Amino acid sequence: MRILCLSNGHGEDIIAVRILQELRQHSHSLELAALPLVGDGRAYAELDIPIIGPVQTMPSGGFIYMDGRQLVRDVQGGLLQLTLAQHRAIRKWASPGRTKERGRGVILAVGDIVPLLFAWLSGVPYAFVGTAKSEYYLRDEAGPLPRRDQRGRWEGWSGSVYLPWERWLMSRRRCKAVFPRDGLTTQMLQKWSIPAFDLGNPMMDGLEPPRPRAIFYSSNAEQEEMRRSLIVTLLPGSRPPEAYANWQQIMQACVGLMQAFAPRSVLFLGAIALGLNLDPLRQTLEAHGWRESNAPAESTSPISDPEALTFTKENGTLILTQHAYNDCLNQADLAIAMAGTATEQFVGLGKPAIAIPGVGPQFTPAFAEAQSRLLGLSLILVDQPAKVAGVVQYLLRDPDRLQLIVENGRRRMGEAGAADRIAACVMERLLGFYF
Repeated sequence: MRILCLSNGHGEDIIAVRILQELRQHSHSLELAALPLVGDGRAYAELDIPIIGPVQTMPSGGFIYMDGRQLVRDVQGGLLQLTLAQHRAIRKWASPGRTKERGRGVILAVGDIVPLLFAWLSGVPYAFVGTAKSEYYLRDEAGPLPRRDQRGRWEGWSGSVYLPWERWLMSRRRCKAVFPRDGLTTQMLQKWSIPAFDLGNPMMDGLEPPRPRAIFYSSNAEQEEMRRSLIVTLLPGSRPPEAYANWQQIMQACVGLMQAFAPRSVLFLGAIALGLNLDPLRQTLEAHGWRESNAPAESTSPISDPEALTFTKENGTLILTQHAYNDCLNQADLAIAMAGTATEQFVGLGKPAIAIPGVGPQFTPAFAEAQSRLLGLSLILVDQPAKVAGVVQYLLRDPDRLQLIVENGRRRMGEAGAADRIAACVMERLLGFYF
């Protein structure tokens, strides 16, 4: 049995790889292949999954839907030629002659309408993991969300965040299963007789700490809480040069936090993507008065990364790490976030995030506003870095709201283990009828 995975973005590639890994656990006889429609597909290469067609990183980095100018740049960079070549590669993989020689083929599409459309055009059975859309953009459990402008009010004109042509592709006979990112979206799609299954969001897989922190109860727990450092994770995003500009805004927010909580110590954990250069981040830190410490990171940080860099300033300690992402998410009390996937994962752990809109191309005011609808009360938008400290003070004085944030994040992002559950369903729905 052959499975071809189509995905269109770095985050989608990672989700796809998690599901393919679980499929391998279910059956060692599967022949896996992939075609990343955006980017170079590094995640597949690391798992030794062959790529069947041409790949190319576009100037926009996959964010053409946010800015028409990005689409023009991608077209000039060869987007149309790449798309046609990828379509030919998929049709060749799914061609009848090849099917007879090497066994039946099925497609797992991960992302949005682009891989879904390619899956339908292939002529073979397919399943769809919908990572890009959620009904939470339009409504919550209580009903439709208020929108400020006419464009926003028209966004749900068809009755769902998924448009009629997308629902048509998901309701075809060859579409054996659809895996939305949350329960609310699943319920909506099921109204159109789409085979939708609420199995969770693979984005939350693999984030569990190797050794959960021990919790001790004592009569002076409140005093002990005030004595420990407030831990704040910093998420500047993963794409240069945008992430470096985001970092400058985040640094302004950190200064305000330290002043607001002095003399209490504040520990900042900078979760930095591997693709970023640490030098511009270090220069920004030094410009704001931070000094690099010679002390080993392990002595001042709850993270496990011997290569981490430690900086100090007044009542603050800041640690830059490119190898302890999970620790940064699990150990923090809250986050200052200007990222996409990382922000959603942090919120999914039941924690609050504060976002400062940037200039893009990803984390624009429009993106931040849409993300705040997706994540609800777990994500708080501020229009300038100086307002972050006040929001944090407000949150820490309201334990009831913090508990609601815990419940909200887990409901919207789901429990860990989704990739395994999706793989099992794929085996049953997509592959089972062949055996």
